[in-house]
Amino acid sequence: MRQAGRSLPEYRALRKEGSILDAIKKPDVSIEITLQPIRRYGVDAAILYSDIVVPVHAVGFGVEIEPGIGPVTASPFRSADDLNRLRSLNPEIDTPYVLETVRGCVQELEVPLIGFAGGPFTVASYLIEGGPSRSYQKTKALMFGDSGLWNSLMERLTDITIQSLLSQVEAGASAVQLFDSWAGSLSASQYERFVFPYSQAVFAAVEETGVPRIHFGVGTGELLPLMSEVGADVVGVDWRVPIDTARKRIGEGKAVQGNLDPAILGGSWNSIEAEVLDILQRIGGEPGHVFNLGHGVTPEIDPDVLLRVVQLVHDFRIET
Repeated sequence: MRQAGRSLPEYRALRKEGSILDAIKKPDVSIEITLQPIRRYGVDAAILYSDIVVPVHAVGFGVEIEPGIGPVTASPFRSADDLNRLRSLNPEIDTPYVLETVRGCVQELEVPLIGFAGGPFTVASYLIEGGPSRSYQKTKALMFGDSGLWNSLMERLTDITIQSLLSQVEAGASAVQLFDSWAGSLSASQYERFVFPYSQAVFAAVEETGVPRIHFGVGTGELLPLMSEVGADVVGVDWRVPIDTARKRIGEGKAVQGNLDPAILGGSWNSIEAEVLDILQRIGGEPGHVFNLGHGVTPEIDPDVLLRVVQLVHDFRIET
């Protein structure tokens, strides 16, 4: 997950105070933060240090990241006039620091680098709500109250997302992940009507590059059959659905990613070990499993616990 390094003391020493957006704009800092979990844990891939709102921030919509809160905008999206604040993304001009970070990471890494972007729905929710939300009331009001404007907004964000992902692949990313983090706030019918076509367009555009494509959302257990059809090669699963149940919902021909509950990492090692082994045993040795957390690492987690989890997964073998 993107937050892999934020529990590390070396991460906190480097980041210090200030917005994550400021750190992302410094390739030397972003490269180092991307590499820190690889050095510490020896995991099988690195994930780019960035954020899902970087592209809309870069085109000037007015999104910032408040420490302890998340993405916020002082002037949320309200009308067709606000579409003018979402011009097309030119990565070489708007986000050159991201591309420099990707290139620098690829030079340093011996494992693949995963690039990423935010799903159009999740990014739209931040722009409309003005910040994180529990109900997504304003977002759904726009969906159902002005579907034409909703479609226009999603088309703009889809184009921005595609350009961001393609630029990361061109710079050297070996795979990409689309974080539609808050899609779980939608019913299956809402997702199919208002989100599916745009996520599908993103994955179709990236397909031409040939790199593996991962899709992930939180609370999306009821959406997994649809998420499996949207065009990704790998479907991420949070901790709310057992991994074997999730695999059945996802169907054949897809890899599955997940799904240890990050909150239990503060518990006893015996309980953590039991949960890790349960996930691995539920997979049963079937191919196409990326062991991962069911969401991001929290800052309070002991780095040594994560190291033990990685070692346990690497050493696991199915008894035959």
